[in-house]
Amino acid sequence: METQPLIVERTLNAPVARVWQALTDNEQMKKWYFQLESFEPKVGFEFSFTGQGSKGEKFRHICRITAVEPERKLSYTWAYDGYPGESEVSFELFEAADQTLVRITHTGIESFADNGPDFAVTSFTQGWNHILGISLKEFVEKAA
Repeated sequence: METQPLIVERTLNAPVARVWQALTDNEQMKKWYFQLESFEPKVGFEFSFTGQGSKGEKFRHICRITAVEPERKLSYTWAYDGYPGESEVSFELFEAADQTLVRITHTGIESFADNGPDFAVTSFTQGWNHILGISLKEFVEKAA
């Protein structure tokens, strides 16, 4: 069973403060991430959202924030309502002049292995590459 973390990195043409705001302000998150009912960047805060599978099925994601280091790191658990397994997602920010290196590390994906193809590492890889390389990138770069 694969136990390597999934790591996706991109350098965004936006200052770290702008990227952090996009990661932690719910109104901004709704423009590039998922539609969250509420979100507060504090350890222990729980949130959920619905995502769509490859065949149009809906999956409710259940998350709880595990780490907050302003303008440096945001981590939360990632599980699915009605499915076994739990993982953790971390966004780390590294400042470089007016740019920000964003690293997403997703650990524990293997705990979803028996849940079907939408829970495969390849599916997560595609999703995080889209979110970081297109959705977040376009959002913070046009606003910068």
